[in-house]
Amino acid sequence: MTHGIRPQAEATPREAALLAGCDPEQVEAITTRGRPLCVLAGAGSGKTRVLTRRIAWRVMEGSALAAHVLALTFTRKASGELQSRLANLGLPESVTAGTFHSVALAELKRLAAEKGRRPPVVIGSKIRILMDVLASSRVSTRPGPARHRAGGSAAYGRANRSVADLASEIEWAKARCLGPDDFVRAAAVAGRRGPWASEEVAWIWRAYELEKNRRQVLDFEDLLLRTTDQLLSDPRFAASARWRYRHVFVDEYQDVNESQQRLLRAWLGDNDDLCVVGDPNQAIYSWNGANPRAISDFPDEFAGSTVLTLSINYRSTHEVLSVAGAVLGERQAAPTAGPRPEGPVPTVTGYGDELAEAAGVGEAVRRARRPGRTWAQIAILSRTNAQLRVIEEALVARGVPCQTSGSFPLLRKPWVEDALAAVARAGTRDLLAAWRVDLLTATALASDEEAGGESGSSPSEAQLDLESLARLAGDYLTEDSAATGAGFRSWLEAAQASEAGLRRRDAVELTTFHRAKGLEWPVVFLTGLELGYVPITHAKDADALAEERRLLYVACTRAAEELHCSWAAQRSFSSGAPIPRSPSPWLAAIEAAHNDLERLSQTAPDTARRALAESRRALEKA
Repeated sequence: MTHGIRPQAEATPREAALLAGCDPEQVEAITTRGRPLCVLAGAGSGKTRVLTRRIAWRVMEGSALAAHVLALTFTRKASGELQSRLANLGLPESVTAGTFHSVALAELKRLAAEKGRRPPVVIGSKIRILMDVLASSRVSTRPGPARHRAGGSAAYGRANRSVADLASEIEWAKARCLGPDDFVRAAAVAGRRGPWASEEVAWIWRAYELEKNRRQVLDFEDLLLRTTDQLLSDPRFAASARWRYRHVFVDEYQDVNESQQRLLRAWLGDNDDLCVVGDPNQAIYSWNGANPRAISDFPDEFAGSTVLTLSINYRSTHEVLSVAGAVLGERQAAPTAGPRPEGPVPTVTGYGDELAEAAGVGEAVRRARRPGRTWAQIAILSRTNAQLRVIEEALVARGVPCQTSGSFPLLRKPWVEDALAAVARAGTRDLLAAWRVDLLTATALASDEEAGGESGSSPSEAQLDLESLARLAGDYLTEDSAATGAGFRSWLEAAQASEAGLRRRDAVELTTFHRAKGLEWPVVFLTGLELGYVPITHAKDADALAEERRLLYVACTRAAEELHCSWAAQRSFSSGAPIPRSPSPWLAAIEAAHNDLERLSQTAPDTARRALAESRRALEKA
């Protein structure tokens, strides 16, 4: 294997065009001959630009064939963006770009066709099968030891723990390549204490696997596990797959889980033609099974690898990055600011309660929309969905158009589909109304944000969605005197189409820290920076706290020009009684960075620039 880069003087005009506008770090990452290659790409450093141009460079210089390139991503949107960018770079033919799951499914279909077998059937959600398993086992969905009683899954609509929680536990384990027999010990080691006892999860999971086998279906995690097993056990299949995908690229490598890593190694075999890009400072999904150490351990896992760094952030001002770097702490390397104009110093504001915070943020948002700036260039981020509700109300009261990210397409979410499947059988208005009451009762019982989340964690996405569904059912019952369960579904579809049109309008975005990853806005408000939210209450050990810190860093780096941080001294949760709150422990670092920037802004420009340069050098040495 050879390392280094080919001199740009030797590049053809088409290759030179790929490097136009790239900084020296980006040029090296695009053109290096080192492999396996790991590119550590900080926030706003041009990660996707480098990944797509490296693929194009390899094809154009003749060291890779487009038909044999495999680019793996984590979402259909990301794979579509890769395809679009590569097409614009003038590749002679398209490459295979897709998610781990979609490419694995294609491989299993190809294998089934070669062997004359029935193609794999993939279920969209575990919930239906799990509900059938619970019903046949007569298991209650109430917490505590397993209880057997009549009614089975009928308890699903009236209980304070959900089948979605059970499915999440199974998904977490499968991402780590665990089986039912491993779950109890693994859950104890990881400190997972969900509403379902680990022993319950293990034996229900066994029954779930048996039922899937009986029905001859696969779930999403099975796609990865089954493809890996076939690659390791079937030499002919492995040889075919490795011939087809000779040049492998992985985006957002910090988000891979153990199951995906195992599949990647099986795909590669002895091949070292691998390039991954990612940012260890943006590893924020270990709660969902991702391995946050995957990218930092890359040199150990792939011997002889080349590791390069993209350290310049072209998105955010130095002022924003100073605050983001302060969140990470001195031991972490934050990206340095690119050639952007100086921006305003980020602000930190404390409020008396959540209503005052919502009102203050609402007024600040109105001031931020100056001439030349649209509402859509402003975002309000929080740690949980529930925090955004009072802020949304404050914006609406002030005539500020806003939209909550992730609320649609509601109908495609599995827990919503299951709930609607149940209500479709409600042929009368009275049955629909009773279903709505049951759903509201279930979500109220399931909410564990009581007393500021002290019982564990904030409401799950499924709980919030089902509560929204119940509220929508109330709207439908009010509007239609002849309401039925089947009619509710049609009404929802029409409402969703209308909402989709509204979401194209100019509006402030309200979303969570997690959902904001990969996005950016000129102006960002970070709200609810309090202990219990940032970090979240259930983050107890060092690894979980480190991830919460990285999550706050990700939220900070969504801002390009302005960053505003706030917290409330007390909040009223479902109990109604105000509960004292403390600022996030990382807010002190943000305030210190704010004070340093304020002092620098008051000095002479030349002195300030020298001081900033010295600060950057000191951070790099730390």
